[in-house]
Amino acid sequence: MSRWTEENDQLSASYTFRDFTEAFAFMTEVAFHAEKMNHHPNWSNVWNSVEIHLSTHDAGNIVTEKDLVLARVIDKIYSKFDS
Repeated sequence: MSRWTEENDQLSASYTFRDFTEAFAFMTEVAFHAEKMNHHPNWSNVWNSVEIHLSTHDAGNIVTEKDLVLARVIDKIYSKFDS
């Protein structure tokens, strides 16, 4: 997961898209997977960029296997947009 960095008990990554619509489509797909996993990111979106932070709240806000799995899912989703 080279895109992700671990610091301050969280995984963080930034993604850039062609425009807002593409960034929002990415976030929508991530949201469906996060909901299925019952593991929701802390994220923000400004025009064509999305910043994501992951930690497991019910484990004391630390990085757990749940975060690593969701990060891999997010990277796989982003690979559809990264052309």
